[in-house]
Amino acid sequence: MRKLRLAGWLAILSVLAALLLAACGDNTNTPAPAATTAAAATTAAVTTAASATTAAAAGGKKLKVGLVTDIGRINDKSFNESTWNGVQQAQKDLGVDIKYIETKDTKDYATNIKQFLDEKYDVIVTVGFLMGDATVDAAKANPNIKFIGVDQFVSVSLPNLTGLVFEEDKSGFLAGALAAGMSKSGKLAAVLGTKSVPAVVKFGEGYKAGAAYLFATYPKLVPSAKAPEVTLTYHADGDNAFNDPAWGAQQAQSLIQSGADIVFGGGGNTGNGAVESGADKGVYVIGVDTDQYLTLPKAAPKMLSSATKLLTKGTFDLIKAAQDGTFKGGNFTGQSGLAPFHDTEKDIPAELKDTLTKIDAGLKDGSIKTGVKVG
Repeated sequence: MRKLRLAGWLAILSVLAALLLAACGDNTNTPAPAATTAAAATTAAVTTAASATTAAAAGGKKLKVGLVTDIGRINDKSFNESTWNGVQQAQKDLGVDIKYIETKDTKDYATNIKQFLDEKYDVIVTVGFLMGDATVDAAKANPNIKFIGVDQFVSVSLPNLTGLVFEEDKSGFLAGALAAGMSKSGKLAAVLGTKSVPAVVKFGEGYKAGAAYLFATYPKLVPSAKAPEVTLTYHADGDNAFNDPAWGAQQAQSLIQSGADIVFGGGGNTGNGAVESGADKGVYVIGVDTDQYLTLPKAAPKMLSSATKLLTKGTFDLIKAAQDGTFKGGNFTGQSGLAPFHDTEKDIPAELKDTLTKIDAGLKDGSIKTGVKVG
């Protein structure tokens, strides 16, 4: 009996010893989980640091681009709007911050530019020849800000100012040749903005020169069989020179009554009024600056083409240069030409289309000169 009791106590002691050894074994292994936790913490710290660096890079200072319109609205379906589209493309493709200010009076040019200067904008786009002096003054006083002067030929040497210019006489020349080849009466009209703006004069004189060239060089392509009679009508100077569609419409109607069967509109909303009125009266019309088939739907069925200058692309290209560090002072010549024919494609003879292609090539390689000289 004693032996059995002794055996029982021995069994109990054995179990207790086993439990004690197990406990000691667990204590020996505790550093392993602690080491694992430390490693995980280190990894998390590295990941967090990397994420912070990435976030800082992504959230770095964005380029701020401001646009000051010429007289008229931002949505003028022409000059201001096409330039603004280039700024909007920069927002979409380059991630820049953008804003515009509409100019109501020419005396506000400098004030509107100053607003962007006060708000610490990096690039300021000013639209139109009439803003040239105000843009140069601001660029001189603010050498760390980049300026893009649209339709402003830069004659001063400033590394932070680039003039976006175009060869409007060439696109006007093509429009004139097209008009001469489509006019049955031989009477062509152009309703234009103020004569004080060289780009407007280049469009008008180019239009006249292109019509004369087609008759002199390809007389068989001129339906009227006579030298085209081209009437250029310019709006008077003033704050509404490019924003007077009612005047533009009246001029177009008067010219149509006098026999004109092609109307070219070149002058913002003023020209738009002429184009829409001409189309409404059933004559062919030609737009300006941008492809106005896309912006003036009322005139689209009678829109032969538009004498374009790629304002959107030119503006975007210069903003991109400002962002990537390749911006240079001086003048940047944008692309110009004729827009597609769209709905009137079927109305234009194939031989005339082929000839326009040849003329375009000649203008580009210099073998054809417009002869237009604007001071």
